[in-house]
Amino acid sequence: MAKEKTGHLSLAELEQLVASGEVDTVISALCDMQGRLMGKRVRAEFFLEHVREHGTHFCTYLLGTDMEMNTPGGYRLMNWETGYGDWVARPDFSTLRRIPWLEGTALVLADAVDEETGELIPVAPRTILRRQVERAHALGLRPMMASELEFYLLKDSFEEAYDKGYRNLRPIGWYNEDYHLFQGTKAEPIYRQVRNLMTAAAIPIEFSKGEAAAGQHEINIHYADALESADRAVLFKHGVKEIAYLNGCAVTFMAKPHHTWTGSSSHIHLSFWDAAGERNLFYDPDGQPHHMSRTMKHALAGLIAHAREFSLLVASNVNSYKRYAVASWAPVNVVWGRDNRTCGFRIVGHGQSLRIENRIPGADANPYLAYAAMIAAALDGIERELPLPPEHQGNAYVAEGVTRVPRTLGEATEEFARSHLARTAFGDLVVEHYTNMARVEQETYDAVVTDWELYRYFERG
Repeated sequence: MAKEKTGHLSLAELEQLVASGEVDTVISALCDMQGRLMGKRVRAEFFLEHVREHGTHFCTYLLGTDMEMNTPGGYRLMNWETGYGDWVARPDFSTLRRIPWLEGTALVLADAVDEETGELIPVAPRTILRRQVERAHALGLRPMMASELEFYLLKDSFEEAYDKGYRNLRPIGWYNEDYHLFQGTKAEPIYRQVRNLMTAAAIPIEFSKGEAAAGQHEINIHYADALESADRAVLFKHGVKEIAYLNGCAVTFMAKPHHTWTGSSSHIHLSFWDAAGERNLFYDPDGQPHHMSRTMKHALAGLIAHAREFSLLVASNVNSYKRYAVASWAPVNVVWGRDNRTCGFRIVGHGQSLRIENRIPGADANPYLAYAAMIAAALDGIERELPLPPEHQGNAYVAEGVTRVPRTLGEATEEFARSHLARTAFGDLVVEHYTNMARVEQETYDAVVTDWELYRYFERG
């Protein structure tokens, strides 16, 4: 089990901090489809007097926009005919914490609910994960998860990057810094802030290290129950951007910021424990191979069986699929192996720490959706006792006769739209909603003339 959470606030502690003047602002935050935090900054006294019981209103369109906050058609729950009314962001006070990099600020994550019925909005990412966690609990399984997140730190500020049209960006450093301590030292004042401030904000960091490109870094967040772990990952991505901004720099969690750069991953670790959280049900001292229990083998079989049809939930935009390239540290084939980084699924850990590492998600993944997809696939494998395919030995990039990760967002969208398990696990409304999201993104991309096309066709075409 994970250690007791630190850095969280109780409501009584928040009241004390507000009374003393240490906290004057409470952020009510909601995660949108793209994995971004949306919400309101509330005067702390007003929050305690009015918001904590009811929550804050937000326009329904926040769960039906594209990346540019446009309001495309095709969404059943929010459109011009419905008048784009309000839902409520209901605080989940188990997530209340100080935000130490912002002066006098606390934050609480919220669930999207219908004001009249109080019911969770089914298409909200946090709701989707909640439902899969509930399914696991009903089977006596407690999903424990963790994220490893990679990102690029740039010398340019966000404003400078925008003004340059995102061309000629300057990463911190100028050579591959994988495990390089000296290269990491160049930005250690910022990385140290990230490690310490995140931990103080109840997002416990295990370590940070250089990754396989100039300016690329990885940070591991300590494991926890699935919902808490996804909360941590969403807050981490938001918070790192804020810390970088406050230091005059920029970071990006794009899966592939440039075609010559190594892609950024979000490796997600999963194990199922007993209801009390005392025993890892993936570990069997007599299990073969690798001490894997029957539960673990069936769960892994489910993850492999549904990797393609659930790809949309772990790789949700056009750029996501440019990360999947041979010999790039990102997987292309849906196979598994013990401590084999060329495989889509890597078995790591020993004893009570035995777990599955999913290497398919990129850093751009919405943690709630990616976690929900993994749990749903694993539960299907367990419930149907799916047989585990043979372990892949050697270089998985050259594997033949195996399932491949979708090559494009369009391919992933069609797989998700026709997935029987997606409709069974998430419901038709969720499938239609996120299929529409993906099609809108793809159609927008297809209509744009890119620099690549100009360089290739302007003179020679």
